[in-house]
Amino acid sequence: MSSPPPPWAGASSDDLYFVLLTGANSGVGVGIGQRTIDEFLDSRPLSSHLILIPTTRSKTKSRDTVLALRAHLHKTAHTSKRLAARSGPSYDPQATIARVHVLSVQVDLCDLRSIYVVADQLVHGKVTDPTGLIDDVRIPRIDAALFNAGLGGWEGLDWLEFARQFFTLGLIQSTTYPSFKKALPKAAVLDSQKLLGTDGSKSSSGSPPELAEVFCANTFGHYVLAHELLPLLSRANASEAPGRVVWTSSIDAGRDHLDFDDFQASRYMAPYESSKRITDLISLTADLPGVRDVSAPYFASPAAADKPVKPRFYLSHPGIVCTPMFPLNWFLFFWYWVVMHLSRLCGSPWHTVGVYPGACATAWLALADQAALDAADAHHVKWGSSVTRAGRAAPKKTEVEGWGWEGRADDAEALKGDDADARGVLRKAVGRKWDAATLTREQRAEFENQGRRCWAELERLRRAWEGALGRDTKTK
Repeated sequence: MSSPPPPWAGASSDDLYFVLLTGANSGVGVGIGQRTIDEFLDSRPLSSHLILIPTTRSKTKSRDTVLALRAHLHKTAHTSKRLAARSGPSYDPQATIARVHVLSVQVDLCDLRSIYVVADQLVHGKVTDPTGLIDDVRIPRIDAALFNAGLGGWEGLDWLEFARQFFTLGLIQSTTYPSFKKALPKAAVLDSQKLLGTDGSKSSSGSPPELAEVFCANTFGHYVLAHELLPLLSRANASEAPGRVVWTSSIDAGRDHLDFDDFQASRYMAPYESSKRITDLISLTADLPGVRDVSAPYFASPAAADKPVKPRFYLSHPGIVCTPMFPLNWFLFFWYWVVMHLSRLCGSPWHTVGVYPGACATAWLALADQAALDAADAHHVKWGSSVTRAGRAAPKKTEVEGWGWEGRADDAEALKGDDADARGVLRKAVGRKWDAATLTREQRAEFENQGRRCWAELERLRRAWEGALGRDTKTK
């Protein structure tokens, strides 16, 4: 007996948009899911359909997430004046609701076998609806994979350092680029034997390298997932828009946060910031001449050999958002929230505070017209969610240590020219770190070299774990 057609069966392929979102059940992930729905309905043709696939770590969380996103969709469809104005007097909220379809899959990004299982399900199997409203369906492609899930790895605050930074640099700088977050004294390292499971016990490749928990959750797990999803992210010809992989980074991911002698930050580096610096490096350098020969094997999966147009990496960050990721009790969290709002009122462009404005950059990268992204050379820019004092959000170019804004040196005259074209908080000079300096050619070359080193190490780890789990023979 054949399965019933999916609810979007009558739409053309060009009117379908498939989005995968990791870490959708909490924090910024909630805002990304909501904002993706809203901006899709607000910008795409009335005949288009969004198929949103949030991932969580359990079926229960998947069900709750799907129901929450559908509740948001229902509210948007019935209350949005913009949607009603687009359709005119004949606007039907139910027709709008029928254009968005939320399914879900489960994955633990700290469990490589779980990553391979969910990738196989997406590529070869069917995606499920944990509420039972939609029958299991196969998806033909992924248009945007939004990598948001992650862990923090902090234990609290260094109050003396907080006081020093606050009185030395002021409110905005100390709450945007804090040096007073205390990382756990030693990062958790995943149990290799549990990761290997029964399949790994039969491997002849020896013991694979250890994996630090935060590094795996934030960077390496997503890195493996994107590689395994290449059959869905790649395209057969250049006339099709490339698949997008949108990485979530942090505004506070500087040069000093990465030490190649502690690459996974399992010994002495702060794991969260280190993982985000690696994210910046691999995303911004993926297609650079000095990196291409190292990154090319990653994009050359035999499973996608018939699709030569490979996905494009994009980079975003949510600004400064108040979420439970940082371990604070209710009293400190309340004052944390107050101080974040105060920083915004004092002129900070980065204090988005809420998860919905914090989702602005990622949702924009997911849905923007490909021609607009190409014109902005968007895959070579770190896009942050920024806000005005009134809370109006917009994607803003973010300065990256060693890269600048677009990978080129912008002297004082170039910044003046940019500021003449941009307005308000979108000007490059607004929100810069207190010690930011003009990018030199030597720093730019070193950034590319560090990107190459990150790609080489991630590829070494990927191949080692593929061999340990017996995946290397399955992909040949």
